[in-house]
Amino acid sequence: NWVQKEMDREFWEDEESQMDSEYFDSHIQNPSATSEFFCAGETSYMSTSDIIDASYNEPFQFYKRYKKFEANKESSAQYVNERDLSLGYFENWSDKDQIDFVEMLLARMCHYQHGLIDSYLKPMLQRDFVSLLPKKGLDHIAETILSYLDAKSLSAAELVCKEWYRVISEGNLWKKLIERKVITDSLWKGLVERRGWGQFLFKPKPGKPHPNHNYYRRLYPMFNEDIESIENNWRCGRHNLQRINCRSENSKGVYCLQYDDKKIVSGLRDNTIKIWDKNTLQCTQVLMGHTGSVLCLQYDENVIISGSSDSTVRVWSVKSGEMINTLIHHCEAVLHLRFNDGMMVTCSKDRSIAVWDMVSPTEINLRRVLVGHRAAVNVVDFDEKYIVSASGDRTIKVWSSTSCEFMRTLNGHKRGIACLQYRDRLVVSGSSDNTIRLWDIEVGACLRVLEGHEELVRCIRFDSKRIVSGAYDGKIKVWDLQAALNPRVAPDTLCIRTLVEHTGRVFRLQFDDFQIVSSSHDDTILIWDFLNFCNPLEACAPSMFDTPDTTLDNCPYDGLSAPSFDTPPNGLS
Repeated sequence: NWVQKEMDREFWEDEESQMDSEYFDSHIQNPSATSEFFCAGETSYMSTSDIIDASYNEPFQFYKRYKKFEANKESSAQYVNERDLSLGYFENWSDKDQIDFVEMLLARMCHYQHGLIDSYLKPMLQRDFVSLLPKKGLDHIAETILSYLDAKSLSAAELVCKEWYRVISEGNLWKKLIERKVITDSLWKGLVERRGWGQFLFKPKPGKPHPNHNYYRRLYPMFNEDIESIENNWRCGRHNLQRINCRSENSKGVYCLQYDDKKIVSGLRDNTIKIWDKNTLQCTQVLMGHTGSVLCLQYDENVIISGSSDSTVRVWSVKSGEMINTLIHHCEAVLHLRFNDGMMVTCSKDRSIAVWDMVSPTEINLRRVLVGHRAAVNVVDFDEKYIVSASGDRTIKVWSSTSCEFMRTLNGHKRGIACLQYRDRLVVSGSSDNTIRLWDIEVGACLRVLEGHEELVRCIRFDSKRIVSGAYDGKIKVWDLQAALNPRVAPDTLCIRTLVEHTGRVFRLQFDDFQIVSSSHDDTILIWDFLNFCNPLEACAPSMFDTPDTTLDNCPYDGLSAPSFDTPPNGLS
């Protein structure tokens, strides 16, 4: 109010308005002259004192109402005649002359008149272009303009008028908004696949019904409800658990796995690769050929590539299950491998890293051997810029992907490093010092240390939101990645949830927005489903998954440097 009063005061001090303010002041001294209007108009004043108060408390508003009253008074006959004569001249002039004349009129007016003219012009200059475009045969442009709106704005736009609603409805803009989300967001894409909504998006199959606009308008909030539910389930540890018992006859333990929507491919201590149907949880295929434990694997749409304690790397056909290539290079167990875009990197207990060129599944050629670690190289990862390796010598080394030249060493872990993932300059590593470290690969700096596991951290994965780790304490921990990258966040708030179901050491895990799939020394594969939770618990209630540590029996661990779990594997000292 004080600011408004100051603005009003400045208005009255304006030289251009001085004459009007003096005239206005004279009417304030005699408010009965204006009481006829104010008692009959929108604002009713009960007495002369009310008019005086209004004139001082809200002088600008009072002045505008007074001028409106003055404008409504009957014009003189002389003015009407002169006005009509002037308009006759005006209409006969060219557009340029008319504009020139109006500019001269405006130059002779005072400040408050400019304000009144501006208020008069604003509605005239506004155009409902969306409603006008279809009348010009440009419906598609109106649809394109409105298609840039987000959900909240699109919902508001529907209420503007019937024509806007028609453009949004007939243009299927809610459907297009959902489709854009599905293309750009993995969570939306996953929900479409799991909920079966894909049959109504993009180009529906011939013969399938085509839902109307209202179907997609109702569908959009269902996505948001599912997403909110998933996030709450992750935080509260609510999930459905499915268990695959691998039933290994000779030696138990599932050392590695990878999954997609249809299958889980696992590498076992009994020297086999087993493929499981993800829906029925039944074993559909067993690949045999390795003479030692299958310690690592990766597959794409064409091949499965596995590494073993028998020192070999084997290539299998996804379609037939036939072994189509065997690579013999390492002289000790192949502990980890990664391949992508015609390049493969393997690492071994023999302390070396091998870089391969993949011409075809049957033609894989050794490009370079990287030597520098002083103990078993337990894990590798790479992209088009860097190869990253971690070892039992407590270091992470960074190499150029193109030249294979050594770049830098990341030091910080107190004992050997068992697992690692690298993506977009962020490296996350787990060690037998029971900690997880986050690193900036470009500068080699440790960004955060996560503490919570009670034994060796054996496997780790992260995405844009979370870090999920598995350890020899039998626990899987979920961490808030974004909070971990913020140095202001307290360390004791970073672990979102601890999940305990395995009765043995957790060897490997993979996860996405909806689930974790993990494998263990207990010879099981567990699927933790955070989307389809059927048994509601009280929100964020104490979790039954935070249970005491499970006692682990010692047993052999093929292909790794220690003969039993009594001591850390792979030189993780």
